Amino acid sequence: MLHRSLSYLTFAHMAISKRWFDSGKGSLLNSSVFLLKFLTIIFLVIFFCEFLLYYFVIFWCAWPNLKNASSAHSSTPLKAMFLSDTHLLGEIKGHWFDKLRREWQMERAYQSALWLMQPDIVFILGDLFDEGKWSNSKAWDYDVLRFQSMFRHPPQTELIVVVGNHDVGFHYEMTEHKVKRFERVFNITSEKVVTRKGINFVLVNSVALEGDGCVICRAEEDRIFKVSRQLNCSRKVRSKNLSDFEKKCGRLHLLPPSAPILLQHYPLYRASDSECTGEDSASPEEKQVLFIEKYDVLSQDASKKLLQLIQPRLILSGHTHSACTVFHGDVQEISIPSFSWRNRNNPSFIMGLITAEDFALEKCFLPTENTVIYTYSVASMLLFLYAVFQLSLINALKSFFVPKEKPV
Repeated sequence: MLHRSLSYLTFAHMAISKRWFDSGKGSLLNSSVFLLKFLTIIFLVIFFCEFLLYYFVIFWCAWPNLKNASSAHSSTPLKAMFLSDTHLLGEIKGHWFDKLRREWQMERAYQSALWLMQPDIVFILGDLFDEGKWSNSKAWDYDVLRFQSMFRHPPQTELIVVVGNHDVGFHYEMTEHKVKRFERVFNITSEKVVTRKGINFVLVNSVALEGDGCVICRAEEDRIFKVSRQLNCSRKVRSKNLSDFEKKCGRLHLLPPSAPILLQHYPLYRASDSECTGEDSASPEEKQVLFIEKYDVLSQDASKKLLQLIQPRLILSGHTHSACTVFHGDVQEISIPSFSWRNRNNPSFIMGLITAEDFALEKCFLPTENTVIYTYSVASMLLFLYAVFQLSLINALKSFFVPKEKPV
């Protein structure tokens, strides 16, 4: 009895399937299911590569351990992120697809990092734009709107930027108009010192440290001298000779007495990147190229003056698009690589826990361009094989269920 029932059901199923294929409905149904599966897989691959991948990679980054963080007298550390050289493409050199691709990558990386790391403050060390040195007012306004959209941030996170040569031009291209519009948009005060949680960050327009006495150069040097006086007076303990202190420092706005952190676009002088190490340092060929003073790095004279006047405990710079750590005496300088995939395959940013007495830094790498290309390549190959298999299966079902016409 059971055997008869199974035979009947099998016969009925084959008869129904045959009718569907005879009418074309079975073929249409299988084709629709195949197309739906195919599109779903494509969507999931794109969603992973263009959205989830950034969270997945940055998730493994962590804030560094601060040695004195557990001390009873230590203050709550400031969580700071440092990145550089975003180089938003402009209307002259930027191809629309290249612009779309790079801006999407940077936006997703930045927004993912903000959501996962939740920093108190973010610093971008110059060259926000690629064509700020050439942009007319209309192009500049458009680039600024794009930047503000990409690097938007919640109210509890502060964004502070430093000027770079691509924002206002090299020294021979720089004008007061370009400098003023940059400072106006990003609300950079003339004081050039940002103080948070007792930590002093000194922001320098390193493009203006040419030393030739130009109007912009003199103004920048005057501001650096003023900051130097502020820092020196803030370090001094008020002596019994109060009148002497008031005479020298009374009219200055005093800062917290901690040694400052110097932030600028150009690195201090070094002969080349030959001593730089790490997977995101310059290529072996680039390391053999000697740097040009006032173009690749600051001049030796400007570097010495900055170290003497500011007396920083840490220096962070950009410009070279590659990572490097050097020491000027006992002062560490870290050059941060470009945040744009257009400039390198493995962008990164620095995370820092900082107090008035101490700091600890950790590098966080972003997804490499190779990873994305490899994922798309493997997925495309598997999709192709899946499509071939499904189409072969549909054709096999057609030949099985649809009878061949008998010759007359």
